[in-house]
Amino acid sequence: MARGDGIHRTNARNMRLTAAKIGNAQQHNEREKESYVNQDIVPERTHLNVHFKKPTAGYAEMFEQLKKDGIISTRGLKEDAFLYGELVFDVNTAYFHNHGGYDFAKQFYTDAYKSAIEIVGGEQYILSAVMHADERNRAMSDALGQDVYHYHLHVVYIPVVEKQILWSKRCKDETLRGTVKETIRQVSMSKKWASMPALDENGEPILSAKGKPVLKKSYSVLQDDFFRYMRDAGYDDVERGERGSSEEHLTVTQFKVQQEQARLESIEGKIDKKKQRLEKYNEKIQEQKGVVASFYEIDSIGKKTISGNISMTPKDAQFLKDLAKEGIASRGQIGNLMNRIETLKRDVSIWKCKYEKLQEQTKDFMTALKRAPCKVKEFLQFILHAEPEKPEQSRNRDMPRRKSHGIEL
Repeated sequence: MARGDGIHRTNARNMRLTAAKIGNAQQHNEREKESYVNQDIVPERTHLNVHFKKPTAGYAEMFEQLKKDGIISTRGLKEDAFLYGELVFDVNTAYFHNHGGYDFAKQFYTDAYKSAIEIVGGEQYILSAVMHADERNRAMSDALGQDVYHYHLHVVYIPVVEKQILWSKRCKDETLRGTVKETIRQVSMSKKWASMPALDENGEPILSAKGKPVLKKSYSVLQDDFFRYMRDAGYDDVERGERGSSEEHLTVTQFKVQQEQARLESIEGKIDKKKQRLEKYNEKIQEQKGVVASFYEIDSIGKKTISGNISMTPKDAQFLKDLAKEGIASRGQIGNLMNRIETLKRDVSIWKCKYEKLQEQTKDFMTALKRAPCKVKEFLQFILHAEPEKPEQSRNRDMPRRKSHGIEL
C-alpha cells in the first residue's frame, strides 16, 4: 500500500540472470511475446517504448559475439553462472504523472541511462536499454478516472571486472613468476557487486566492535549511485529509495481513494477464492464417485464353474478387495466434502451480501470521483485539514430552531 506522503523516491534493482533465464528476459523487455501474464501491459502503446540502446541481435547471440571478439572472457566460470545482469530504474508513477508524463519520462531516463553506463563500466557491456511506456498503473488509473502509465527503464548488461592472470611457478623464466601475464575482462557477477567498506563522515572505514570493517551491501551502493547521478543531473525533487520498497507514493487524497478501491478488490478476491475452492471440492467428489475400473472390467472378472460358483485368479480377488475398501473409504470422504461444500456456499452468500452492501455504500462516492475528481480531491483535503466538530456543535446544528414572541431561539 502506498505511503501517501507525497515523497518521490528513486529505485534501482539489480537482477542476476543465467543463460537459461536470459531468453525470457529478452521476450519481456523487447515485447516479443504474443500474450503476457501481466494484464496491465497495453500492446497498443508498445510503439511508445524508447530504446536508448537497441540490441543488434538476441541477447545470447550478442554475448557470444563479445566473447568471440575477445572483449569478455568466461574463463573458469561454472555452467550455471550468472552471465547477465538486469538493472531496473524507476520512480513512483505519480512523479512522472505530476511532471507531464511521457516526454518528461523520456528525458529522465535519458539521464538515467547515462548513469547506467557508469554503473556497468562501459556502454560496450550493455546489450539493451529500453524504457517501457506501455504498462498501465491500475491503482492510479482507477483512482483518477483516467489511464495512467508507469514508466521505467530496463538495462540488460554483462557484469565484467578486470582480472590479472599471473605467471605460475612452473614458468621457466624465474623473473616472470608471480608477475602479471595478462589482464582479462572477466564475466563475474559476484566480483562486480562485491560488498564495499562503509565509510564515516570523514571518509574513514567504519569498524565493528571487534575492529573489523563494516561492509556496505552492493544493493545499497547501487541505490546510492543512482540517487547521486539523478541529483547531479538536476532532479532535486527526488529522494533516495529504500530497500525492498516497490510501493507507489501517491498523494493523500489518492491514497484514501485507493484504500476504498482496495477494500472492494479484497472482497471480490475472497469471493473468487471461495468459488474456486467450491469448484475444486466438486471435482474431488466426482473423482471419489468415479469407479476405479470400468463396468466391463468388473463384469469380466471370474468364471462360472459347473457347480454354479465363481472362480477367479488371486490377482482378480485382490483387485476386488482393494476396490471394495476404497469404496467404503470414499463414502466417508464424500460425506465430509458435502458438508464442507454447504459451509462454503453459506460463506459465499455472506461475503456476497457484504460486497453488495459495500458497493451500495460507496456508490455515490465512486460516481462523484469519476465525474469530478478535482472537486472530490478539494473536498477531501478540506475535510481532512478541518478541525473535528465537537459533539455540542453537531447536536445544536441538528436541533430545529424555535421562535418565541417573535424572537428566534
